[in-house]
Amino acid sequence: MPPPIQVAVVGLGYVGTCVAATLAGRGLDVVGVDVDRGRVGALAEGRSPFAEAGLPELLSTAIGAGRLRLSTSFDAVESADVVLLTVGTPVRADGALAAEQLTAASREVGRRLRPGQLVVVKSTVPAGTVRSLVLPLLHGGGLAGGRDFALAFTPERLSEGTALRDLRTFPIVTGGLTPECTRAAAHFWRSAIGADVIPVDSLEAAEIVKLASNWWLDLNIALANELAKFTALYDVDVLDVIRATNTMPEGSGLVNILRPSVGVGGSCLTKDPLMVHHSARERGLEILTVPAGRAANDSMPAYTAQLVVDELTKLGKDPATSKVAVLGLAFKNGTGDLRATPTLGVVSRLVPVCGEVALHDPLVDAAEGERVFGQPLVPALADAVRGADCVAVLALHPEFRDIDFAALPVTRPCLVLDGRAHYPKQKIAELRGLGYHYRGIGR
Repeated sequence: MPPPIQVAVVGLGYVGTCVAATLAGRGLDVVGVDVDRGRVGALAEGRSPFAEAGLPELLSTAIGAGRLRLSTSFDAVESADVVLLTVGTPVRADGALAAEQLTAASREVGRRLRPGQLVVVKSTVPAGTVRSLVLPLLHGGGLAGGRDFALAFTPERLSEGTALRDLRTFPIVTGGLTPECTRAAAHFWRSAIGADVIPVDSLEAAEIVKLASNWWLDLNIALANELAKFTALYDVDVLDVIRATNTMPEGSGLVNILRPSVGVGGSCLTKDPLMVHHSARERGLEILTVPAGRAANDSMPAYTAQLVVDELTKLGKDPATSKVAVLGLAFKNGTGDLRATPTLGVVSRLVPVCGEVALHDPLVDAAEGERVFGQPLVPALADAVRGADCVAVLALHPEFRDIDFAALPVTRPCLVLDGRAHYPKQKIAELRGLGYHYRGIGR
């Protein structure tokens, strides 16, 4: 039996850690490389800094079995058959790539490349980046891409909270420097993950697939958010409209308007469309939909905060003396990720105009939460909502799904502001029966 494929995963952020743990769980020999000693140390002990179901157990099992090793040295890539680049690729304010991490990692890998290796970039980048930036740095080791080593791009397509399942089930897109590189990458992913592989014609095509996906998502959510504002003018439940609209056949499927919310956050949807906008401008094309979508979604935290103020006033309460308890600080349900979280915009607008704003999120690291929001988090739900005039559910984590609203020590009447829970009508009726005043985004 041939030895297992050896894989080096360079960059142990959220994506890199999930990929490394999944590949090791599939029986591959994996080494994870990151320059952050604290992160490597925590992962080596099986402690995951990410709230991802099943990830700590998968890490511990893989490390205990010796299939996953962690290192701060790039020398570990020398023995690998496949090198995956999963470093961070943030953007600057104008949408330009902040390429420091990708540049440094590519340079270090290039110095250690040997003939026959496959390098796959998974970090999201503007179209053309792998060819214009990564490839020349890999050539720094004296080997030629496409001849001495294979180079491909495979977009990251994970959703936080379901990443491990997504890795095993989502089709994997890959495009290479040459057709042979594409075939090499496709063969690796089929054998390593067992998922369907969709080959595309070039590095650039694969890069654009990821950008197009999040461009579409951002615009779709922007439509949902603007629709919610519009239906509210007529006292119409936006979810009723979306549910009925989504039964309309269109093309090979159905119309698919997503749900509105307090806003868009995370490390992808807020930056990937900006990559598109900046790259297009550099080539003389003015993309109109990116700034429109971004503006619509960026308006939602202020809109949500104003809903709280307006609804408290309707209840006869003075916002300046009212307490608002915010449940869920992360950018989406079921995660503790605070990157670009829209709830920060809500809280920052409520703090100056409300008597007290208490923050509670069981998935968020307490120190990180205090650093981002500028105030300590309240560890216990009961303490956070005690005496509250408003309970704002801005992320419906699993821990919040079975809240006993009848037992909450709030002030009555109390506003329930639904920023992302999307409570069904039966639940809304139940809340009203308990004496709560309900208001959602477009509801």
